[in-house]
Amino acid sequence: MIGSFFSNLRDGIRKLQEIDYAGLEGLPGSFAREAGERALAGEVPVHSKDGKYDVATFAGGCFWGTELHFQRMPGVIATAVGYTQGEEDKPTYSDVCTGATGHTEGLQLIYDPKFVSYETLCRKLLSTINPTLRNRVGNDRGTQYRHGVYPHSDAQWQTAERVLKEAQAAYDRPIVTELKRATIFWPAENYHQRYLEKGGQSAAKDAAEKVRCYG
Repeated sequence: MIGSFFSNLRDGIRKLQEIDYAGLEGLPGSFAREAGERALAGEVPVHSKDGKYDVATFAGGCFWGTELHFQRMPGVIATAVGYTQGEEDKPTYSDVCTGATGHTEGLQLIYDPKFVSYETLCRKLLSTINPTLRNRVGNDRGTQYRHGVYPHSDAQWQTAERVLKEAQAAYDRPIVTELKRATIFWPAENYHQRYLEKGGQSAAKDAAEKVRCYG
């Protein structure tokens, strides 16, 4: 009886925490809604739905800061923060924070390769982290904060592999940034999307202000 009560309570709490993917922010401001549609369909897209742009996925610790870094890049069309490389469908922030789902906080974006290359995007990620620290970016520690590059195509894979190899020359310790094929990307709750921009930090292209992950 008591066990059934607590089981029902957990199920009820879980239901309240479920992400409304159809209610996520959409284009042109955010890629979250489209990312949710693709995830629910079990897709790992190479291109945006309209075929105009390429898709890229990265992880760089706290996804708020990672998102703002990429929002500021010319050629990046739209971004979405979320959870990737995990074992469960439809994870929530609470789920991922336990470290038990296998997900990392990530960023999925669409970009115009005529204006910014995938190589430039990879190098941007590495400029925002210390790639020799495992499961740690800044003060954030845990498997959910591991950094990674997750290519969506063979061409992206070859570029990412080369960039990481070339970057190793700048470090005495081995680079531990993950390089794995992209998997389903589950966008995070609406309140996480464009969090730092909504908090007053500039998302203008080429903005020079320091990105403050909690500001």
